[in-house]
Amino acid sequence: MAVLDTDNMTVSTKGTLPRVPFLALKEKILGKTYELSIRFIGPAEAQALNILHRGKEYIPNTLSFPLSKKSGEIILCSSAMRKEYKDFEMTYDNYLVFIIIHSMLHLKGYDHGSTMERKEQQLLTLFT
Repeated sequence: MAVLDTDNMTVSTKGTLPRVPFLALKEKILGKTYELSIRFIGPAEAQALNILHRGKEYIPNTLSFPLSKKSGEIILCSSAMRKEYKDFEMTYDNYLVFIIIHSMLHLKGYDHGSTMERKEQQLLTLFT
């Protein structure tokens, strides 16, 4: 099990942590004091969480759970992302950064739409 643990952020996975600027992304998008947990989980657990919290049956690539105005959790399913990244004409690592940006913007209160998409592209340009 690999864990990255800082004052305001924890990233955990059963495998090797990907080379992603997790802390820089969090500080840029959510701020330095925001408390964030990022967990990589398998497809069965991701699907169970999606059913429980959203009433949707499919295996999600990510789920974002705001816990308060200053804290939240992001759940990532690597196997779902590995099936999708080529459809977006990105490398897996760039797609992972995109999904993390997407998830963090949801924690900030953004909803899907053109404003969120513009912000995603701006941030993706900075971090890839």
